[in-house]
Amino acid sequence: MYKFLAVCGFGVGSSMVLKMTVEKVCKERGVECKVENTDLSSAKATKDIDAIFTSKELGDELKRTTNVPVFPIKRYMDQAEVGAAIDDFINSKSK
Repeated sequence: MYKFLAVCGFGVGSSMVLKMTVEKVCKERGVECKVENTDLSSAKATKDIDAIFTSKELGDELKRTTNVPVFPIKRYMDQAEVGAAIDDFINSKSK
């Protein structure tokens, strides 16, 4: 089971939307995951996660401060965009 974070500035609004989209896409693909939504500073301190999904702006900072894959998402409700990011993550794990 993968552990993912959905991250926004305050860890409330947009990260919750992104969390729900990630969960839905994973379910459709048969990918077992646990998704938590959180704020930027908490995401930097979180351990034992497999990937982070966030905005482009926060993604750049998270890429510099964490050692897990970070996937910037432009449209949090866009299942195709989120699905492509999840596919990229899954493909990187199977190599």
